[in-house]
Amino acid sequence: MESEPFHEDEDTSPTYVMRVWMPDRPGALAAVAGRIGAVRGDVTGIDILETGAGMAIDELVVRIPDAGLIDLLVREVNEVDGVKVEDVRPLTDAVHDPRLDALETAAVLVGASTPGDLLDALCLHASRTLGASWMAVVDAEAGDLRAAAGAPPSIEWLTAFVAGSRLAAGASAGSGADVAGPDDVAWAPLAGAGLAVVLGREHTVFRARERRQVAALARIVDTRYRELVQQQCRLAHPSNT
Repeated sequence: MESEPFHEDEDTSPTYVMRVWMPDRPGALAAVAGRIGAVRGDVTGIDILETGAGMAIDELVVRIPDAGLIDLLVREVNEVDGVKVEDVRPLTDAVHDPRLDALETAAVLVGASTPGDLLDALCLHASRTLGASWMAVVDAEAGDLRAAAGAPPSIEWLTAFVAGSRLAAGASAGSGADVAGPDDVAWAPLAGAGLAVVLGREHTVFRARERRQVAALARIVDTRYRELVQQQCRLAHPSNT
């Protein structure tokens, strides 16, 4: 008799991403995990966003048996000495692996076949990877919105933000990762394309690792954009007709 195929039961427990400040010392994470376990929560993922000045900012993916326990969960974690919950948000994707998400986004970008498709893919996939509420690619010189996801601010605001950020960064613009500005907005130049990518989210700060991730994705897009433009130019050359 043939055996029935095994199907693992899908866990539908509510899952949240919890951003936590904690002392950068041995035992701090274990203490936080203990408090999560006290309300029958389970830590299924950890991502270190930033460290410095004796503190670490981590994002924990936490599964709990009942969404009604979230307030108790936050109170329990805040009881740990030196620990503060910065933000809690529901996890919208069934699987959350920041490193894998970033690699998959990069693969989609490299596979884009036209400059327009590339910019659209950047906004769609990178905004999901980075948890952005909105994302836009702008030509600040022309005042033109080239691609967008979500509901970005007006083109006037975006171009003013890019111009101010470039000025703050100095004549060389740099990577955009360390420029002072709104904590919930990040940007990076696409220098070769003459464009800039800007993204934002509500009430959640972009931390150092996330800003580096924005800059890295921008470098990938910038390189691929120039390749695609050159490819289009070659195809349009009279010698190909």
